[in-house]
Amino acid sequence: MIAGWLLIVTALAVRLYLSSRFLLIPDEANYWQWSRHLALGYHDHPPMIAWTIRLATKLFGQNEFGVRLPTVLGLAVTSIYLFRFAGRWFSCRCGFHTTLLVQGLLLFNGAALIATPDGLLLPCWAGACYHAAMALNDRSPGQWLTCGLWFGLGLLSKYTMLLFLPSLFFCMSATPCYRRQLATVWPWLGLLVGLACFTPVLIWNADNGWATFRHVLYQGGMDKSRLLTLRYIGDFLGTQAMLLSPFIFIMLLMAWSGGGAARRRKAANFTYLHWMSATTFIVFLLLSLHVRVYGNWAAPAYVTAVILLAALYSPGRVAPRSRSSWFWNFSVFFAYVCTVPLLVQLVYPVLPLPLKFDRIARETTGWKQLGKQVEQVLQSMPRPKETFIFGLRYQQASELAFYMPGQPETVSINKWARPNVYDYWFDDAMLRGKDAVGIYEWQGMAPRLARLFTRVDPPREIHTFRVSPWFGRQIVHTLYVIRCYGFKGGLRWQPQEKNDIRVTPEVTAKSLPL
Repeated sequence: MIAGWLLIVTALAVRLYLSSRFLLIPDEANYWQWSRHLALGYHDHPPMIAWTIRLATKLFGQNEFGVRLPTVLGLAVTSIYLFRFAGRWFSCRCGFHTTLLVQGLLLFNGAALIATPDGLLLPCWAGACYHAAMALNDRSPGQWLTCGLWFGLGLLSKYTMLLFLPSLFFCMSATPCYRRQLATVWPWLGLLVGLACFTPVLIWNADNGWATFRHVLYQGGMDKSRLLTLRYIGDFLGTQAMLLSPFIFIMLLMAWSGGGAARRRKAANFTYLHWMSATTFIVFLLLSLHVRVYGNWAAPAYVTAVILLAALYSPGRVAPRSRSSWFWNFSVFFAYVCTVPLLVQLVYPVLPLPLKFDRIARETTGWKQLGKQVEQVLQSMPRPKETFIFGLRYQQASELAFYMPGQPETVSINKWARPNVYDYWFDDAMLRGKDAVGIYEWQGMAPRLARLFTRVDPPREIHTFRVSPWFGRQIVHTLYVIRCYGFKGGLRWQPQEKNDIRVTPEVTAKSLPL
């Protein structure tokens, strides 16, 4: 028991240290921008990531540590729930090995150290699964209500939480000792608690043309005319294997497809863990036959899956001890071998990766340099206080907002990109007549920008660099900075197709022709 708690506390301390040692990636800077524009909902995701970043940065400052603190704590909460879950259902030894595996998986570490909605979804999924399991075993009304609360908090974190409902319903329906509880009032009251928590998102969407749900449907391939394709399934499976490590992924497929004598010892428990993990995985596996599925989307599937693996294969397993644990030991060791160097790479480039293969360098390097360069250009403008900063991608606009001196408000000109949260914060009337300094990465964009302003200067090429012990000084980003004068309008996204499911009056405004 003590070893498990020490492991959780040690891992938390390491992540708290690492969280302040590297620059924000573009998505993190974007979510930080959300926290400066608090709302009941946002275009891409529910509001929990913005709310928690706002609280953390109020307490600890506008810095990387404050932005990442909610998700770092989120994995600690996830670990505690899984440790208690495995300990109560199987043994303390099983709980320890569950916790040991959690700390070594690249997927979970990424969810903690990169501040995205996934890092808040995981503790909500873990909490809901734990309290649902205790409710099923103990027939406790309070556990059902607590499960509902975690379910609602999960809905406020990421819409993937909705998959918790079919997972639990199918589990209860398929398990005779659980099925009777569907006829009681308490699971349904727990559901009402969760849906009540979700009310802010419904209110925001009702006021904004159901924009978030349109975005989710678009991401799910609703606009795709081709129903089935094999183009993406290999990418999905390969990504899951990399994020979990190949041997853990193989072991998990074995666990879902079998289990042997161990399953018969505590059949209901294993059935629960199976349904609460495999259902989500299968949903995204099937979706990958239609559209590209990002690697992190299936993350909740692995929350209860790690308990399933520890109960079947670890030294704390339910199966007879005479069976060897060599495959478990090797797989966990290999997971750490895959994860630890990448965590170190966040702070110092220990791996000799060329830049095109080093995503960490591409996403975490150079933003402070860029902020200083754009600030210099801003101060050279005739009216710097009447000049706004923009990017042609929301990622660049958000990085500039965080890393320019004074952390100014910045704008994303979305006219040629895709709809995003900036469409709700700024309109043409707010900026018309002002000068601007902007950055972009496509060399030929100056003529298009000239249509939005009365005059633009020729763009200037700028670079950001990294210094690698393996490759020396290298260019990381090549961008173009441009001075613009007299904004005429044209901020918001303009759809290229009339039937684009993302079109709403709230995010699409009349603008100048392309």
